[in-house]
Amino acid sequence: MSQAIQILVDALSVGALYALSALGIGLIFGIMRLINFAHGEFIALGAYLLMVMGGLWVPLAIVLMVAAIAVLAMSTERIAFRPVRNADPATMLVTSFAVSFLLQNLYRLIWGSRPLGFDFLSILGTPLLIGEVRIPTLQLMTLGVTVLLLVALVLFLTRTHFGIEMRAAAVNFRMSRLLGVRADRVISVAFAMSGVLAAAVAAMHLSQTGSLTPVMGLQLALVGFVSTIVGGMGSLPGAVLGGFFIGIVTVLLQSALPLDLRPYRDAFVFGIVILVLLVRPQGLFLSAQVRERI
Repeated sequence: MSQAIQILVDALSVGALYALSALGIGLIFGIMRLINFAHGEFIALGAYLLMVMGGLWVPLAIVLMVAAIAVLAMSTERIAFRPVRNADPATMLVTSFAVSFLLQNLYRLIWGSRPLGFDFLSILGTPLLIGEVRIPTLQLMTLGVTVLLLVALVLFLTRTHFGIEMRAAAVNFRMSRLLGVRADRVISVAFAMSGVLAAAVAAMHLSQTGSLTPVMGLQLALVGFVSTIVGGMGSLPGAVLGGFFIGIVTVLLQSALPLDLRPYRDAFVFGIVILVLLVRPQGLFLSAQVRERI
């Protein structure tokens, strides 16, 4: 029983990271119908900034890092995506890849290609004993931060003027603009929020791995993209649940597969994703726009 509880906590902790990654990608897709593959580079830069500010008080370093990533996300939207907003969707997708590769190579120029190590919040590695169960404090913090961010996002989207405008834009962007919603402002706020989510993922991922590479956010962005598809494109609750689904499946396979098959864990994970999409191609949840068409 204790082992099962530990596996469950591990699964929820990994799922929380994937859910936040998927939510950051899903926010932008819901409004602009754009898969922002540069989201992974936002995560990587957040980790590098924490390393650079290693001598500062940790809460201050985290606040400065979150602000910097939010500004980077908004600047990326203003410089790279806004000029091609009305272009063909393929053009925006190519722009997304271009920004991603540009930032990756910029990180290589500054910090090099080799993995770097940084001890961040190692004090949270101390396990918490609950009966016979040893649960790392870091995993509990990851779950707590994820729940806090999800609750804050729900309150923002349902209780604030900006949030209501973002929800309207996600349902029908063109009609919302005709009704007075300012497109530039809504999209800028969405990118800023995706930057905040990327910064949170960066802090939690760095504290778990202690390793930095220019492409460290690539896998998280890829998993976030897959999670949005599994959950349902355009559905934010679906993106979150899709992230938890991928995380839980990943950890369960890691513990259940024989040792000689564990190197192929990701292949089994994506095989299960394919089976889910074969049964339900539209994803687990339908977006509001898709429900209206039905």
